[in-house]
Amino acid sequence: MSSWKLSIGTAGAIGIRKLKTDALPTTAYIMLGEKCTRNCAFCAQAHTSTAAAKFLSRVAWQDTSEDVSIEHLVKAYKLGKIKRACLQVVNRPDSLETVKTAVQDLVAAGLPVVVSGYITSVKEAKGLFDLGVDRIGLAMDVATPDLFAEIKGGSWQKRWELLCSCAVAFPGKMTTHLIVGLGETEAEMWNIIKECYARDITVGLFAFTPLPGTAMADRPQPKIGSYRRLQIAFGLLKRAFSPDVVVCSGGEIVSFKVKNIGEVLADGDAFRTSGCHQCNRPFYNERPGQILYNYPRALSPEELRQAFVESEVVTW
Repeated sequence: MSSWKLSIGTAGAIGIRKLKTDALPTTAYIMLGEKCTRNCAFCAQAHTSTAAAKFLSRVAWQDTSEDVSIEHLVKAYKLGKIKRACLQVVNRPDSLETVKTAVQDLVAAGLPVVVSGYITSVKEAKGLFDLGVDRIGLAMDVATPDLFAEIKGGSWQKRWELLCSCAVAFPGKMTTHLIVGLGETEAEMWNIIKECYARDITVGLFAFTPLPGTAMADRPQPKIGSYRRLQIAFGLLKRAFSPDVVVCSGGEIVSFKVKNIGEVLADGDAFRTSGCHQCNRPFYNERPGQILYNYPRALSPEELRQAFVESEVVTW
């Protein structure tokens, strides 16, 4: 069998590696391939990146044989330590066939599977769903066409049309990732979040993370206030509030037309990792001991209060 790359957190969660951490992942993340044919300026796997091949975002990945991985994944799944496997696919000429083989092996072992990678057609998506995939993630990452061309290369519009076509063909089965802090305004990011939500496309919201060896290594992370405002807006949207309750001016979110917003969002879920159900991605875009853009666990009362304070528009 082939070698897979497990995120270090996944290796800890399924018992392959001893790991001391504040939060273990609830989804098992498996990276297939390395050194992408694409050249996203923020990515450690971009083909011109000089970052170590063991990294994706700021997460390190451990080589483990497929058979050992599946053995431990099955045990962890049966014990409720993980809820599914998520394949993080590095785009290579043979990546689709590699993914299909991995999906077949995981499904045969009884594991729910999500595929997060680059598909090029509804037909390819159908082929993966026919093999038993639960969900597919097709990352937009960038909020606007101009920034997309600059940072990822290619056509934002074509990617968006494919994502929307897949969402129509497979209702409730598509996810996308959006990265805050790539040069867009809050209003621009809010607009694409709304558009995704209206199409039943699940959104995983992340903060840009500068990585040594990438073209964007010197860009700072987004301001925490900006990120918190977008989290609050998204949290309200998921609670069936109209998008109109979010007030933007000069490209920024400046207020929310919601009474007792602290009570509405008192469970703290708005500030936790968003995306596929039970996907918490611990420390994917932050380091332990620093500001948590996405909390991988329930917030304490003090953390909830602080998150609202950080938004700069909601009093607590």
